[in-house]
Amino acid sequence: MSRHAAILLAAGGSSRLGFPKQLLLKNSVPLVRQMAQLLLETNPARVIVVTGGASEDVMAALHELPVECAFNPEWRTGLASSVQSGILELQGTRFEAALITATDQPFLTLSHLQQLVESRPENGDIISGYGVGKGGGIPVCLSRRTTARLSELDGDAGFRKLWNAHERPERIENPDLLYDIDTVENLNLAIDRGVMDAIQPITSFNHA
Repeated sequence: MSRHAAILLAAGGSSRLGFPKQLLLKNSVPLVRQMAQLLLETNPARVIVVTGGASEDVMAALHELPVECAFNPEWRTGLASSVQSGILELQGTRFEAALITATDQPFLTLSHLQQLVESRPENGDIISGYGVGKGGGIPVCLSRRTTARLSELDGDAGFRKLWNAHERPERIENPDLLYDIDTVENLNLAIDRGVMDAIQPITSFNHA
């Protein structure tokens, strides 16, 4: 298994949901903490949690976990700046690949993350497929060659921009990862399927 570092993207604004998805509860544990624990179990060199909106509450939810938080002051601009913040924080760290995931895929498992790390081709990249004929994306495991190009992304642009027709990344299919939590309807679906708690914390999102 190659030595990797991990980045957890936890800076989003949750504008459609109305409150921080990072703090939603799964088995009475905040989702951001659940995801950080999964990343730690892959035995990475470091785990960087990129924060932005609700950063203080997110950091509190990670109390005593051996992770590092990196605040992204540009978190409102979208995914790209958070990924770039995480990679910047890894400067000086020896690693062969970056395992990158988000906080809002409640069906994500340790097994899937381990498959990404273990199946990544040498000097290549691997992404999560969301089902045959469907798109793919996070979680991803990217080579150092690809992470060096992350500055080319902006806004909410996905990783697809980094590859041309001759550099398609490998995929590990997991249709359940298509379901993320962006809206109350998404949350209710996850509750109905038994992967999120029926009672969630009452909180408001601080956009400051």
